[in-house]
Amino acid sequence: MEFTDFKVIKASGEKARFSIDRVAESLRRSGANEKLIEKTLLNLKAELYDGISTKEIYKRAFGLLKAGNKTSASKYKLKTAIYELGPTGFPFEKFIAALLSHNGYKTATGKIYQGRCVTHEIDVEAKTDSKLVLIECKFHNAGRNCDVKTPLYINSRFQDIQSFRNSEDINLDSEEAWVVTNTRFTSDAIKYGECVKLKLLSWDYPNGDGIKDKIDKLGLYPITVSTLLSEREKNFLLSRDVVLCQDLLNDTFYLDHLEINNPRKKKILEEMNELCKH
Repeated sequence: MEFTDFKVIKASGEKARFSIDRVAESLRRSGANEKLIEKTLLNLKAELYDGISTKEIYKRAFGLLKAGNKTSASKYKLKTAIYELGPTGFPFEKFIAALLSHNGYKTATGKIYQGRCVTHEIDVEAKTDSKLVLIECKFHNAGRNCDVKTPLYINSRFQDIQSFRNSEDINLDSEEAWVVTNTRFTSDAIKYGECVKLKLLSWDYPNGDGIKDKIDKLGLYPITVSTLLSEREKNFLLSRDVVLCQDLLNDTFYLDHLEINNPRKKKILEEMNELCKH
């Protein structure tokens, strides 16, 4: 059977035609060189079968890549690392706040805003001297996309807040509402967002400037991409608001709190440094 005849099972349960080129491109995005990509694909091809899940393909490719280049393996697992910020969704909110903070915004989570009708809790508030951004974060498990009901709901909340602020004459020069999700938006959600000027940010939207693109461009990787930190250690760091690899480089004393010995600490910091290069 040719590889183009393979069908894979996506996280949503849908079947799709297997594309070796897409796997190669994802490996390339991780920073792996062409020799390592060729070797990984060659070994991976021997393990494929019709009806394999995309999760299993990822797992096998990740294992092969990790044996060749740990930093590339960390970057390759970025999407999975975002899922590992769950399941409550709050670490994802902190991650989005951290991304914006490193882009010059002053951020806060869980702020309460008065609307004309009711009060609203805002997941992430991001401010500059002349701009206010109110952000709703929607964290989903693999296979579930963000449909049009979410931007409809968020836009109504934003309009209620804006109505109150207009009546009190407390507007900044620019105010925006965003909906951010770790998965994808449906076509109707995107269409509605564009219509009402609601900014949408997802794993791969806007095209070329989605979450994955922003992380790659800025080197702002979540600590959950690490191949050296244990799950317990990652959870400890997240609970202390150490969300980005860059945060850990700035606050290395947390590794001492975890009683990590010096040789292992050195390896972890080397991994963090490599990931933060952009």
